[in-house]
Amino acid sequence: MIFLHQRLFILIEIFIIFLLLTPVLGEQIPNVDRVVVYKKKRVLQLCRGDSVLKQYPIALGKSPEGHKVREGDSRTPEGRYILDWRNPNSKYYLSIHISYPNKADKQRADSLGVNPGGAIMVHGYPTGKSASLWNRYWFLGRDWTDGCIAVSNEAMDEIWTTVKDGTPIDIHP
Repeated sequence: MIFLHQRLFILIEIFIIFLLLTPVLGEQIPNVDRVVVYKKKRVLQLCRGDSVLKQYPIALGKSPEGHKVREGDSRTPEGRYILDWRNPNSKYYLSIHISYPNKADKQRADSLGVNPGGAIMVHGYPTGKSASLWNRYWFLGRDWTDGCIAVSNEAMDEIWTTVKDGTPIDIHP
């Protein structure tokens, strides 16, 4: 009888340990309600309420300082936009579109007589021939996009599954 109680006690301990470890083993990021980018810090944050759920290093446009004004300026826009649609088959690993240009961006470009540009995305590394291991290391730690926000492919997988279309993105200097 004592042996049976010992076995039952051990089974209960194992079950409790399993319950305690389950959140760690199966940790998932809850759906986010906004994305925040700090260009100077080179970070993208997934947020819910006032909490930062996850943070990723980023690369920006080749001319990262200042707000995007026109097509071809290689700047990443600043302001509030919406992540409004996604492309699983882009030339970069997964991409989510940023709703640049907004009304104010279009008015600014019109007043300057320039095209504001567009097709600004959050995406991973290039796919195809340029996706070699060498190029992956080259893309780390430098600004290389034409104005998009780039993250690692692993980060893009997490962003892709936790950020829904219609989520706001705030891009700060």
